[in-house]
Amino acid sequence: MNDPDQKHSKNIASLLGPVLIAVTLSEAINLHIWADSFPQVTYLNGMILFSVGLAVVRFHNRWLPAWTVTITILGWLMLVAGLFRLFFPGAEQAGGSPATYVFIGGLCLLGLFLTLKAYC
Repeated sequence: MNDPDQKHSKNIASLLGPVLIAVTLSEAINLHIWADSFPQVTYLNGMILFSVGLAVVRFHNRWLPAWTVTITILGWLMLVAGLFRLFFPGAEQAGGSPATYVFIGGLCLLGLFLTLKAYC
């Protein structure tokens, strides 16, 4: 691991991976809280998503065909999701549909993948 870019990617993955795992598992367990969410909470969530997404995109905007592109794509997704929640905090939030659980499960698997890449 002499490549500084690889080390940088592993550092970001070591943060994003466990966070994704914790957030997705806790959301899957507590998905019902979004049914009665307050726009203020959704707005705050949007600020956090936007800030983290912007930081990832700013410091890790790499589009090489390697596992590290996963971090870049995740950063862009967080940035766009954050903007959506900032500008539309009153919009309908995810419900308890099977598609929501599939999406959450996919994000959890992404978190596991990043964690394994960072720590193994």
